[in-house]
Amino acid sequence: MTAPAPTRARWLPSRWPADAAGRKNMVLLVQLRWIAIAGQVATILIVHFGMGIRLPVLPMLVVPCIAIGMNIGSLMIVRGRTDISHAELFLALLFDVIALTTQLYLSGGATNPFISLYLVQVALGAMLLHHWSAWGIVVVSAMCAGALAFTYRPLDLSELLEGRLFDLHIVGTWICFVMIAVLLVLFMTRINRNLQDRDTYMAQLRQHAAEEEHIVRMGLLASGAAHELGTPLAQLAVVLGDWRHMPEVTRHPALVEEVVEMQAAVSRCKGILSGILLSAGEARGEAPTVTDVRSFIDGIAQDWRGANPDMPLRCDFGPHDYPRIIADPVIRQAVTNLLDNAREASATYINLMVSRDREWLHIAVRDNGRGFSPDMLVDFGKPYRSSKDRQGSGLGLFLVVNVVRKLGGRVDASNGADGGAMIQLRLPFATLALEEVNDGA
Repeated sequence: MTAPAPTRARWLPSRWPADAAGRKNMVLLVQLRWIAIAGQVATILIVHFGMGIRLPVLPMLVVPCIAIGMNIGSLMIVRGRTDISHAELFLALLFDVIALTTQLYLSGGATNPFISLYLVQVALGAMLLHHWSAWGIVVVSAMCAGALAFTYRPLDLSELLEGRLFDLHIVGTWICFVMIAVLLVLFMTRINRNLQDRDTYMAQLRQHAAEEEHIVRMGLLASGAAHELGTPLAQLAVVLGDWRHMPEVTRHPALVEEVVEMQAAVSRCKGILSGILLSAGEARGEAPTVTDVRSFIDGIAQDWRGANPDMPLRCDFGPHDYPRIIADPVIRQAVTNLLDNAREASATYINLMVSRDREWLHIAVRDNGRGFSPDMLVDFGKPYRSSKDRQGSGLGLFLVVNVVRKLGGRVDASNGADGGAMIQLRLPFATLALEEVNDGA
């Protein structure tokens, strides 16, 4: 089933793990290490064979080989996990500091212009690590840089190069500066993006927590309302049932019609109470029943037509076979809420469309009403967001979204190209189906 919708909004629980920033930042460190490996190998070969500065090539090439092993191990860890701990990031940066120290020790120590590359590790530590561990990287880097001023392997320079040592140092310092600037811009912007994604995720968590707190408060209020209103409504329904069969009433068709209307009003009040109780995750104490999808949806449609005889409602199941399901009453109330919203959106007809694939049951309510405003699509599923100008409106969709979320599903909202709106519920068969779902969709 597809929706002719140029404008769409989707509400579903965020699946971005809280520590995904750590995983992404570890990937960035691996990428930076690949660049460092390539740069080290190229520099060693150019300096030794191209410039005639004799370096201990074999020991210096061992360090990139170890770094390659470190990268392979890091990638295997990253692929098998969804989060990376803070300690692992600290150890990765500490390895890079030690590797840089080893290379500098073998190539002139503090006299090597590339000693400023310690600043890259310090900057990364400041961005990625907690306060104490960031200072740990600073301390380790400072100690290593200080030690290289006293302990290092001097460069083996030819007589020709000794006279140009200062010029070579200036050129090396400039190259190091450019490298640091480029690396910081490239990687800091990406790290900032990862941290912003994490902050956005945390903001969503706080929003969800606030909504859950709101639901809990509504649930407590709904429980009190159930105790206060349930018994009087039941008594009123019994009294009206008795009146309907009394001879004094049955002899007057007008009185019979009024009693029927009052019974419908009492039934409507019970339905409203059930809608409020959705916030508590129940529907007036009713237990789930085992049925098939067609019977379940047909029952919802028939009940709604009985309460809204002036509104055309068409059901479309498509050419699908449906499994038997455990029909939770909250699903019935959620679909009823969507039908009520469509009726209140100035629609002249409503389509209730059902389809399925292997994993999901799709239930969509399509109308030809005024549709959703752009602001409504942005805030879809949030409480008290409604186009109806009355106090307390907007809870219907909010409750529907939370019911579907609790069942492991999701809700899509869209506007049709020719007007009207469609809201589609996607419910997982893993939660609903009583039997194994086949591919006969």
